[in-house]
Amino acid sequence: MKISTIRLLAAGIGLMAAAIPALAHHSFSAEYDAKKPVTLRGIVTKIDWMNPHVYFYLDVEDDAGKVTNWGFEMGPPQGLQRAGWTRNTMKVGDEVIVEGSLAKDGTNQANARSVTMASTGKKLGGASSEGKIP
Repeated sequence: MKISTIRLLAAGIGLMAAAIPALAHHSFSAEYDAKKPVTLRGIVTKIDWMNPHVYFYLDVEDDAGKVTNWGFEMGPPQGLQRAGWTRNTMKVGDEVIVEGSLAKDGTNQANARSVTMASTGKKLGGASSEGKIP
């Protein structure tokens, strides 16, 4: 192979690799229903602080004592940092109150519009809805 062909091939592979995160990204309205608000209180069990969205999971106990694990999507790490978040704002074991919008598919998933730390009352925005972080 000629060097120019190899360079062209490498550039093409680089462009395809750069497009993969864009293909994985989705719109708020494709996944969540803004007309189905939810407020849940629970204990953080896992946090995935990575692009394109931060996800965290809560164990939520209902009135009968049954515990269900819920997943919440927030905005991208950089947007959350601009809104006052750090990787250590919320930790596994923390109790939080989450306001958001339920997933359209009926699973235990929601888009987190805001997160309130139960121990301090500190409330931070977290929504990725319509690309905005309040």
